[in-house]
Order: sequence, then C-alpha cells, then structure tokens
Amino acid sequence: MKNSPPTYDHLMSCTRRHFLGASGMGLGAMALSQLIGSESASALGSLGAPHHLAKAKRVIYLFQAGGPSHLETFDFKPLLRTGHGQALPKEIIGNQRLSTMSGNQSILPMAGSFTDFSKHGKSGMEISDTLPFTQKIADEICLINTMHTEAINHDPAITFFCSGNQVPGRPSMGAWASYGLGSLNNNLPSFIVLVSKNASRDQPLYTRLWGSGFLPSEHQGVQFRSGKEPVLYLTNPEGVSPHIRRNMLDALGQLNLSQAAQELDPEINARIAQAEMAFRMQTSVPDATNFSDETDETFNLYGPDSKTPGTYAANCILARRLIERDVRFVQLFHQGWDQHGDVVGGIKRQCQQTDQASAALVIDLKRRGLLEDTLVVWGGEFGRTAYCQGKISANNYGRDHHPRCFSIWMAGGGVKAGMTHGKTDDYGYNILEDGVHVHDLHATMLHLMGIEHEKLVYKFQGRYFRLTDIAGNVVKQIVT
Repeated sequence: MKNSPPTYDHLMSCTRRHFLGASGMGLGAMALSQLIGSESASALGSLGAPHHLAKAKRVIYLFQAGGPSHLETFDFKPLLRTGHGQALPKEIIGNQRLSTMSGNQSILPMAGSFTDFSKHGKSGMEISDTLPFTQKIADEICLINTMHTEAINHDPAITFFCSGNQVPGRPSMGAWASYGLGSLNNNLPSFIVLVSKNASRDQPLYTRLWGSGFLPSEHQGVQFRSGKEPVLYLTNPEGVSPHIRRNMLDALGQLNLSQAAQELDPEINARIAQAEMAFRMQTSVPDATNFSDETDETFNLYGPDSKTPGTYAANCILARRLIERDVRFVQLFHQGWDQHGDVVGGIKRQCQQTDQASAALVIDLKRRGLLEDTLVVWGGEFGRTAYCQGKISANNYGRDHHPRCFSIWMAGGGVKAGMTHGKTDDYGYNILEDGVHVHDLHATMLHLMGIEHEKLVYKFQGRYFRLTDIAGNVVKQIVT
C-alpha cells in the first residue's frame, strides 16, 4: 500500500496549495513519462513488485459463457443414467432456491448424460468423449470438480466471476492484475479481450465485464476484433499522417497536464496514458494480429476454424501471440453454453467449436516454453442441474442453472498437472469435499501471479476494496 499511487479520495483530501507544493511535480513527471513512453513507468504497477516470487507472469482465461454442463464434460455420474426419468430425491435438493425456469415443476426427473466418459493420463482423469482433444492433455491440466458460486442467473454469475462481485461496477480481474503488476509490454495493453464471432449469442456480454470499475481507466480491458480494424478508432483518419498525430498528442498532453494541476484528478493521467498507448498500438497491433508467419502445422493443431479471424480457434492462436508479446492478461469469451433444452445437440456443437483449440493452446504454449509461467483457465459461470428442465425423453433433455458444484480446469503457471481436485455426490448436485469458491479461485490466481490477495487494495468512497472482497483462500492443494 505504501507504493500505491494516490487514490482520488486521497487527492481530494489535500488542499490545492498542499498538493501543488508537495506532489505537483511528481504528478507532472508521471504524466510526462507516459507522454514519452517510458518503459519503466508502464512496467511498474501499484505494488512496485510482486509480494512473492510469481509462478505465472501471464494469464489466459478461456471463459465459456452460459454455464457448461459438468455432467457432460468432466464429472461423470452413472447413477443419473440408471435413474434417468425418475424423480431426484428431495433431500438432495434441500432448501436450495431454484430458478424460476424449473422451480415450479412438480417433479424434477434425473437426466443421465448422453455421452460416455473414459479415463486418461497417468492419473486416470475421467473426461467426456465429447472432449477428445482435452482428453489428450489430461496430464497437463488440474481439474477442479467442486467450483461453486452464489449466483443462479447468468448476469450476476458472470459478473461475479469477472469482478468478484455480483453487482456491476467493480473492477474486472484483468484490470486488478494490470493495476497491481503493471505491464510487461510498453506497446500493447496489459489486458486484452477476445470474443468469439462463431458462438451462439444466447446470453449477452457487456464491456463492463472487462472494465476497470473505479480503478484508473487505463487498466480496463481492450477488445480486439476480427476484420481490418482490430481495435476501433485506432487507425488515423484519411489525410492524417503519423507526424501530425504525434504533434497533436504532444499538444493534447500539455493541455491535460495543465488541467491535472488544476483539478487534481488522476483520471486525467490515465487519459494521457491511453492516448499514448493507442499511438504505439498503431504499429504493435497489426504485427500481433497478422497470422502470415504461422505455419500450416500450427493451423492444423488448432483446427480448421483457426484460419478464420474471430473464431474461437483463431482467438486462441491470437491469445498465444499476445502472450508471446508479454501481454499480462488475455480473456477469451465464448458464448452458447446455455442448454435449457437441447443438451445433446448443444454440448456437441460447443465442444466441436472449442475442444481442439483449447487443448492446442496448452500444447502450443508448452512446446514454446511458455506454459511454465502462463496460467490457463477454462470454465464458465456455473454448471447445470442433475435434473431435467421441462419434459424429458430417452434421447434428449435440458438442464437448468446449477451454482452448487461445477467443473473448471487450469494449466501451467504453477498449478499441479494431471490431478483432479474435489469430490461431488453421486448426483453431481452437492460438494462432498474440497469445495472451491469464486473468491478462492481469484485468491489462487493472484497468488500464482505473486500477489497476496488481501494486500492488493484500492480505496474508493472511503472503503478499501479488493478483488476477493472480504473472503477467499488460496487453494494450496493445487499449487506446486
């Protein structure tokens, strides 16, 4: 905290004369360093240095929006298949609040998975046959079958995973990483977001999911898109040369410095930093998004969609390219996992779009020597119910939202490989041992990045906030 930059609350508690006399030159120097593109200024976050040796320098979060069914992917329950169509025992549900989509059903029939499971890797990790490529990396991943959350609806659940709070307005996890640790690359944002264009748009995504909240806005995620303009408004208008743009930014920077001295608002410095970053990105972004140097072997590894910009597979390659260029945090969003009706067709479609590329990313990072210090996370905002929503048949069924237990996996970056953490009951409905809460996941991710989660804080409106709120424990069992 002693090394943290002054918060807005702190600056407003000083008189203008005191501020100009004591720290005005420091503020000007900080803004000027952004103007001239100082690498040291961009590399240092609020912590100055990690609290301990980091095992993960970078993160790729493969967010599967909509709630993938753990019962069709990673947590096989033969009892559901045996009891297919029979009522789920009421004692298993207990006093849980159900969603309005299935809470009014008089009977909640058990739904057995349509897919088979098989054991893989030295540990014999059970993985669904809908994920044949993930099966091949069983020895590289740490499977967590006991994730749990508090939200039962999509918007608060996704917001919770992305920001540590169900209510919109908090900084996203990528923004916290950027704020605390700074950037490893002076020419690209420290937090970049990619959204699959080939995914079903069943649930909306909002830019606030990768926003900076009350942190300085320079830490918000920057979305890269497919097409001729990967970042909106980055290209100079027709007739505006780089020389003219440079002169304009210099003049604008001086005006902003003058305004900062008068208004004492740190957000002005963030605005200067963003303008300078955009100028540098005019050359760095085309290089990062140009796949012409990728080999046919690499495209084959990631699958046929990988040559189509904006697909999940292409975004996985782009994530690797960004990590190679030392982007701190890359988050991919792939929608379409909300199977309330057609689980059979829906799960097959989603796995076909994501399985090969997800596994390829882990393989590719490892063979390039990047997996060791890059943390990869795969998962959604909750799981799916053991019972069928609506009518059930022998050939198809639907599953409602289930926050009590679900599966995610992690790889690289200091996580134990080839292990399964946690155990659920025979119905895949409740946790029996080693539960992992959303706050625990965030605490563990920060720990792997060298941060003690209780010490990465920001004062806003009189209170100190952190990603893990007032909870969270590092899951030491999965850390090497």
